Amino acid sequence: MDNIVIKKASIEDIVKLQIIGRQTFYETFAERNTEENMRKYLDEVFSIDRLTTELNNQESEFYFAVFENQVIGYLKINTGNAQTELQDKSALEIERIYVLKEYQGKKIGQLLYETALQIAVRAKAEYLWLGVWEENHKAKNFYIKNGFIDFDRHIFRLGNEKQTDIMMKLKIG
Repeated sequence: MDNIVIKKASIEDIVKLQIIGRQTFYETFAERNTEENMRKYLDEVFSIDRLTTELNNQESEFYFAVFENQVIGYLKINTGNAQTELQDKSALEIERIYVLKEYQGKKIGQLLYETALQIAVRAKAEYLWLGVWEENHKAKNFYIKNGFIDFDRHIFRLGNEKQTDIMMKLKIG
């Protein structure tokens, strides 16, 4: 796909972020989780209050993939204390890369990943890291294809369910 624009999101984009965040997470995980757990997670993680806090955090950034004036995917990265686990000053966390189902397989996720990689290189980060649900084989394969390796596991809470995330990292340089 041509004409994809990667645009940094700001507080003025909060409603767009809430919509794309909720929709892409639901499309990705609803089939394998209960409606109750999905609703609880979406209400907490994509509330206007929480997104406002995240957008105002200097150590977190969101980027949209935009096609024909429509947000079709997004990226969330964290540095420093905003990182969800390691909080390593020499690292950059990719917390989220999500693309609308109808645009998957069109290299949008790759563009968002490359944006994160460019930011990490400019910041002189030693490595990128992330957590991916052990059952999300498509995402895990995407990261393996991009050179990431497993290094640990952690628990991710989705509603009242504990799920295992595989933590992966990519050394830079």
